[in-house]
Amino acid sequence: MWWQRSWLTIQQEFSDLGDPEGITRLVVRMLVAILLGGLLGYERETAGAAAGLRTHMLVSLGSALFVLIPLQAGMTIPDLSRVLQGVTAGIGFLGAGAILKLKDENDIKGLTTAASVWLTAAVGVAAGMGRETTAVLSTLFALAILGLLRLPGRGHREPGPPAS
Repeated sequence: MWWQRSWLTIQQEFSDLGDPEGITRLVVRMLVAILLGGLLGYERETAGAAAGLRTHMLVSLGSALFVLIPLQAGMTIPDLSRVLQGVTAGIGFLGAGAILKLKDENDIKGLTTAASVWLTAAVGVAAGMGRETTAVLSTLFALAILGLLRLPGRGHREPGPPAS
């Protein structure tokens, strides 16, 4: 019957993670990417940055997927390096959108946020490749840099009256 063949086809389409180990591995890597991206995004959001919690979570998850999918398909590490080059270059465009040059030529905002988006992509790649310890340590270092090294008078500023 056509419906039996259709049902078998649907089952085959969703059989890329047939064993419990593969499913667990995928879920853990994706969750680690989401959680670590969320930590970085939360820090940026509390600092008043344009790219916050959701953006960082999505960047980290997306980066993890860009390496998880080729690994599931059996891609070799040399071939995967081309995927990583594309992620690294592509994320630069997203980070560039967070950078604003204001009227004063020395007043540029968003560089730290752009850098955090770039780093978040790397954290996602590490999580996606199963390097969870590297991803966690990198996130902790980044949080220390972003939080502990914040200079007084910098970071989130309340909007003031327009310059005249």
